[in-house]
Amino acid sequence: MDIGRHESLRINDLYIELQKCNETITILTRGIEIQNQDFVRLNEEFSRYNIVSQTLSQELNKVKLSIAEKETSFAGLGSNQEILHQELASVKQKIADIESASFDGTLMWKVAHVSEKRADAQSERQTSICSALFYSSPTGYKMCARLYLNGDGNAKRTHMSLFFAIVKGEYDAVLKWPFNHKVTFCLYDQSGQNRHIIDSFRPDIKSNSFQRPRSEINTASGIPKFFPLSMLLENGSSYVRDDTMFVKIIVDLDEVPKMVLPLNLNPGLSAYVQQQMVKQELQRRQDEAADTITTNPIIANRAIFQRGDLGRNDIDILIRYFA
Repeated sequence: MDIGRHESLRINDLYIELQKCNETITILTRGIEIQNQDFVRLNEEFSRYNIVSQTLSQELNKVKLSIAEKETSFAGLGSNQEILHQELASVKQKIADIESASFDGTLMWKVAHVSEKRADAQSERQTSICSALFYSSPTGYKMCARLYLNGDGNAKRTHMSLFFAIVKGEYDAVLKWPFNHKVTFCLYDQSGQNRHIIDSFRPDIKSNSFQRPRSEINTASGIPKFFPLSMLLENGSSYVRDDTMFVKIIVDLDEVPKMVLPLNLNPGLSAYVQQQMVKQELQRRQDEAADTITTNPIIANRAIFQRGDLGRNDIDILIRYFA
């Protein structure tokens, strides 16, 4: 009896233990199922994140490529912008040159920084400088001057050389060639005493320098020994003040006699006023010559020839008198 009871109690205990094990197994099974579910969910999320990561990586590469392309584009824009700035500056300079250009065959040339330009000429970094362009008329010859501050050719290191050059122009096809107008250079005395240095030359019509230009500019021609450098650069020189000199170039389109040329050198007067002064002086001399011829033609002839300024007006007067 006691043995049966004991066995019954033992079986009951084992049953209770078995139930507990079943409950534990059930709990563990549920936990495993949850973990499996979590694993599946995490695996799906990982796959999704992997896809997103790949997409983001592709987008990032696209952004990097776009940035690189934009940087290249910006670099090109910078280069293009620099080119545009240079072209704009060139156009502005051309406009300024046109606006300041002379169209009456004369040019007043201000040469600044003479000492620096002279040093460049001596070292042969830049042996000459070129003036702005000027014209005989709005549809006329296109010209410029060239200055050698250390001389050129056999005048090197001894004289300042001044040359004149014809530039290819828009209206060359209808102009008269070869160019055959006297060219006068004037270096201004800045002391107020009007001791200007004036010299002229007539074109050699056989020279290529005065034929119709085939290249952009003809070979310059002029006066190699225009003015001694020793006088130009001496202390207290009246021709260079404040490191600046002034040179006037006159293309003599009207064949102005040398005797009245100083009337054409006042930079404070307009070209029209200077031309009127020249005409008035020529008329005065013509009237004076006519009166002299009427009074005593023999003495008048001798005086005119001795004076050395026999011009077209004088010749016209003599022809009319002796006709």
